[in-house]
Order: sequence, then C-alpha cells, then structure tokens
Amino acid sequence: MTAPTDRHAQTAVPIHPLLAARHSTRAFAPGVDLTEQQVAALLEAARWAPSAGNTQPWRFLLARRDTGEFKRVLETLNPGNRDWAANASALLVAVRTDANARGPLSHAAYDLGQAIAHLTFQAAAEGLTVRQMGGFDAAALAAEFALEAPLVPTTVVAIGEPGDPAELADAVAGPDRAQRARLAVDDLLIHP
Repeated sequence: MTAPTDRHAQTAVPIHPLLAARHSTRAFAPGVDLTEQQVAALLEAARWAPSAGNTQPWRFLLARRDTGEFKRVLETLNPGNRDWAANASALLVAVRTDANARGPLSHAAYDLGQAIAHLTFQAAAEGLTVRQMGGFDAAALAAEFALEAPLVPTTVVAIGEPGDPAELADAVAGPDRAQRARLAVDDLLIHP
C-alpha cells in the first residue's frame, strides 16, 4: 500500500491551513540539520505557551542528530520508534516539572502539552514535522541524564523535515500509509 498523497485533514468546517496540514509522520528527510533560527523559534513558541499561574512547568532536553546526546536519547526509545526516529534532525525530551517552591503543580502535564502544541504549530510554520512518542523508557531516560524529581520525562518529540513515507520500512509505515481519521466533534462532546 502506498502513502496517500494528500495528508490534509478532511475537516467538517475550515480550520487554519497549518493545522489541517499537520500530521505526525514517521518519515524524516535524512541528513537535514535544523538551523539555529529554527531551534530558537521552536523553543520560543513553547516558552510562550499558557500555563496555570504562569508556572511554565516544562523543561526541554534538545539532542541533535549525530551527537552523543541524540544516541543516548535514541537508546531509550522502544525498538519500533528507534527504527524511524534515527532519521530525525533532533529529538526533544519534553520534561514536566511536577512541583515548584510553592508546592505541587497539578496542571503540569496539561501545561506541558500546551507548550508542545505551540512548538508543533511553529514547526509546521517552519516547514518541519513533529512526531511525539510515548514509547520510551522514562526511568532509563531520567537516569541517563540525571533528571530527578520533580522533573519527569513525559514525551520524546522527533523533529525534522518531512521525508518520503514510501521509503519507510513496512514495519513502521502503518500510520503514514493509512487515511487520516478522527472522531466526529459530536462524539467528543459530553451531552448532559
């Protein structure tokens, strides 16, 4: 099965073109490095995300391809993710901060998600693609980089230029070769 040529979301009503075009590919263009300006813009977009009480309970570990840090992050990924993530330009470890000097931060996971959403939108504006992964060993990653409480590795984000999904190995190409689908808005609404 070949990859669909149009990956735009088939929305019920028009949405911003960057949002409609965004999709989480596993295909990254090999050998492409992020520019300093791209990295700065991605992190700046995340920095300005909203957070409860402006606590900004997120920290990031950026590992660029062909560095020791990249290899260390890559080794903590589940084997299936390692197969395709090795082509990404960078792996960003998104770390939430579950507490600060005032105490526990109950919305830290939500706020970190907003920061990554902002980063994802900026990546789309930069012509980049982002794929988030839950398939990694958080304890191993924390140990590898000496991340101690209240820092919690929450997701690993592969970033780079989109590649050709036709070049993905069959074992990892599933989502890139399937039609995009989402639940209908009515299915998402809770009707009292």
